[in-house]
Amino acid sequence: MNDYQQAALRTAAPRDKHNELFHLLLGLVGETGEIAEKAKKIVRDKGSDFAQWDVGDITKELGDTLWYVAVIADYFDITLEDVAELNIAKLADRRRRGVLGGNGDNR
Repeated sequence: MNDYQQAALRTAAPRDKHNELFHLLLGLVGETGEIAEKAKKIVRDKGSDFAQWDVGDITKELGDTLWYVAVIADYFDITLEDVAELNIAKLADRRRRGVLGGNGDNR
């Protein structure tokens, strides 16, 4: 994950560029919005048959999203590996406590 993050950073603007964090956050929202929009069209036009989703297309969109996550994490000096490990630990703890399906960040 960290190798990916370092490669992604080679294509990112400098951290100190004016409004760069805002640009990155809007980019992340935009990319996730593109995924949601494509999902909406499958619901609307294809009877919610997600087997018809173009796997190559979703792979590209997820890659764009991952790029933004990697660069935003670096903006705060967080490695992508740390993000992934913390997330897995959090989910494992929720599973252990039987609260995977609940609501709220601190369950």
